[in-house]
Amino acid sequence: MRLFDIPTEARVTEMAWPTRIVFGAGALQRLPAHVARLRMRKPLLVTDTGVVRAGLASRVQDSLRAGGVSFVVFEGVEPNPTERDVEEGLAAYIAGGCDGLIALGGGSPLDAAKLVQLRTMHPPPLSRYDDATGGDRHVEDTLPPLIAIPTTAGTGSEVSRSGVATLKDTGRKTVIFSPFLLPKAAICDPELTLGLPPGPTAATGMDAFTHCLEAYVASGFHPLADAVAIDGIRRVARSLPVAVREGRNLVARTDMMVAAMQGAMAFQKGLGACHALAHALTPISGTHHGLANALCLPAVMEFNREAAAERMAQLAVAMGEDAREREDVLARRAVERVRALNAEVGLPTRLRDVGVREEDLPRIAAKAFQDASHQCNPRRCSKADLLQLARTAW
Repeated sequence: MRLFDIPTEARVTEMAWPTRIVFGAGALQRLPAHVARLRMRKPLLVTDTGVVRAGLASRVQDSLRAGGVSFVVFEGVEPNPTERDVEEGLAAYIAGGCDGLIALGGGSPLDAAKLVQLRTMHPPPLSRYDDATGGDRHVEDTLPPLIAIPTTAGTGSEVSRSGVATLKDTGRKTVIFSPFLLPKAAICDPELTLGLPPGPTAATGMDAFTHCLEAYVASGFHPLADAVAIDGIRRVARSLPVAVREGRNLVARTDMMVAAMQGAMAFQKGLGACHALAHALTPISGTHHGLANALCLPAVMEFNREAAAERMAQLAVAMGEDAREREDVLARRAVERVRALNAEVGLPTRLRDVGVREEDLPRIAAKAFQDASHQCNPRRCSKADLLQLARTAW
């Protein structure tokens, strides 16, 4: 480790670690016990129609009924949550006389539930709490309890302190970040991911991978985050291709669920330019968040290669390269490895392949520059840099 990786007395760093986690096949059976522990009398179950159609919501409802838990269901979350989803969820919470929340699904229902949780005790607009403008200072520790149940291995929102939604005021995917948004429990049952098709498995898996990678190379000091990030990279490299090929492989699905949590644990350190672009791509071009990350990541890694050569070399080793190679060679191979992983799991290679229009790239870069994620990128990037990265990925 280089000396500048260790803070001096003048660089005091505060660190935090995540929520209580119930992990493993069959973990869903323990949901009623945690509802009781958190003294929820009538939780709002927040989910989306895809989760309902897949039969996963009924499994959760059966578990709650078996435990004698009364609940209200809100299934109106869109694939990319918006402020309207949050307000409609809040209305369901109030109308149902709820006193807590259970979030079920991928990142969208989990993020939406966190923001419903926020709105139960905090006034609008949600843009007031935007992380990019220091909005966390307005979030108080008065929120009702939240239990998160992921059905994908991607965002890791079940153990993160952030909620993301597209807001009217900002016109972009906006990150709202506070330790008070951390779920009080995460029920992580890999059996709930067994039916996820190959495409969503690949896209959500690359979201987890990008969280780990960008956190690992991000500026700042957080050795705990670095340790879980590099382990998460190792897990995705070995298990995502298996999970895509063999959707009912519980070992691979379990490994990916661990990696998704690790990515979210790690990104409290920060993210980078890839996430800034991805947060802009979704509202402007409708690109799935994980897919946007996968498509932008090689270009961003190449941009960062010299500024983060040592970390990039360690990434390559975690993905299977020989540690005895020269640092510059390994850093270059890290980019090659990520391109190869995208190809192996069947993802497209260019933004244009998923319908992103060239004429929208300047607007995407402008929105990306407004996003706080790029501020932790290991190489400082301007709006012009972000536009060039978007063009390279296009």
